[in-house]
Amino acid sequence: MIKYKLIFTLIITAFLIHSCSEDNLELTNPNQLSPDTFFKTEAQVQSAVNAAYGNLQTRGLYTRHMFFMMDNMAHENEGNPQLEADKKVYLDFSFDSSHGPIADYWESCFRGINKANFVIGNEAAINEIPDGFMSPERKKKFVAEAKFLRGLYYFLLVTRFGDVPLITVIPEGGAGFPRTSASTVYDQIVSDLTTASTDLLSKASEDVGRANKEAAIAILGKVKLFRKDYSGAMAEFDKIYGKFSLEPDFYDNFKIETEHGPESIFEIEYDANLGDGAKWNSSVSDAGPNEVTFRGQEYGLLDWFNVYPSNKLLDAFEPGDKRYAGSFYSVGDSYANGEATITAVDLTSGSGQKRAGWKKYQNYYYARNENQASSINMKYMRYSDVLLMMAECENEIGSQSAAVDYINEVRARAGLADLSSGLSKQQVFDAIVHERQVELAGEQCRFNDILRWGIASTALSGTNFQAGKNELLPIPDREISSNEAVNQENQNPGY
Repeated sequence: MIKYKLIFTLIITAFLIHSCSEDNLELTNPNQLSPDTFFKTEAQVQSAVNAAYGNLQTRGLYTRHMFFMMDNMAHENEGNPQLEADKKVYLDFSFDSSHGPIADYWESCFRGINKANFVIGNEAAINEIPDGFMSPERKKKFVAEAKFLRGLYYFLLVTRFGDVPLITVIPEGGAGFPRTSASTVYDQIVSDLTTASTDLLSKASEDVGRANKEAAIAILGKVKLFRKDYSGAMAEFDKIYGKFSLEPDFYDNFKIETEHGPESIFEIEYDANLGDGAKWNSSVSDAGPNEVTFRGQEYGLLDWFNVYPSNKLLDAFEPGDKRYAGSFYSVGDSYANGEATITAVDLTSGSGQKRAGWKKYQNYYYARNENQASSINMKYMRYSDVLLMMAECENEIGSQSAAVDYINEVRARAGLADLSSGLSKQQVFDAIVHERQVELAGEQCRFNDILRWGIASTALSGTNFQAGKNELLPIPDREISSNEAVNQENQNPGY
């Protein structure tokens, strides 16, 4: 399988950025690059776009802290005694504006935005490349990839911080940018994804791992759903309904061999074969070889075992739900290609025996142990997510019967009986809440869901979650001290 990855280093504007593609991308001497001499060939355009993907692979985002942040705040995880303090704080919401990983999340996103802006801001130079060397279609699609990524990074920011600086140009000088209203940021996200959904290539025509038309449409629909624009979201989802299908085996969504399958809409790419020497050095910059995620080692019940699935999450699964065995390891389950079996001792930590350990995104299905270099891609969006969002839209503006049909498409794979017709709007909503919890467990979705549904205080009762404060993260001290346009008076409430 051809996979798009990001590894080699080049200097563009003020940032050290890196990129790579496995399709014979020409390596250029970074000391010879400048905005004046760049964007003269398709290889240079592609390398600049590749670089904008790279910040998804930082430790501030999907390589390490992103999954702890989102899964712990949702209390899909509980922590074992060895869980580090900077990750425990997500469980009891005790973080503050000095928290380093939150600042890494913020900076990783803005570095990715800056790289995307470098491409978008040089669209005229890209269009000057003779069509004989680069087709108009490819010029448009590379700029559209940058807009897709800018929209995605801003979506990651606005959902966690609310009002954030909106930067759509290549910064000049040292002047800072003030916070912009979340509504205006959302407008920009919609604009970027709308353009991307028009100008990107289709999934069938694009290299795996790159943004494509269907991914832009799906994420645009999700953004509109988050804004409670149910008719607008449904219009987007309808464009891709039936163009994907559910994996027959739920667990195939979380293995190396079955990446980019029929259910996959967009993935964060990893491949240890492309290098991991910089994995501890790439908290925000993604510079150097860091093509791996720590997810396997961190959650691995036979290895670091820092976290384990919470009892509340495990209790949410219905008897007979196949997704339970596809999401978790329990005593008696086989692993390492059937050569070994999980024992009660394996599930015991310093605080006692656990009911289960994580199976999603773990390499144990073929290996006896994890290491710090997992190659399993992180799924940003799957088709089952879209089906459940379609059910949510139908329940709000359409018919409960149609909503139930979408839910039942997801339940059928899980081996569960169909929900009956004739359910009330509240009953359908409750079913959607349940299905998203068990279908997307450990995929960084639940915390955003319970926030946008307004049920976080109930779902997180007893966890120190404070309504009116913990819906947002604090603006990092690093930003306040370095950006003259943002000060403590602009801090989020409660921090």
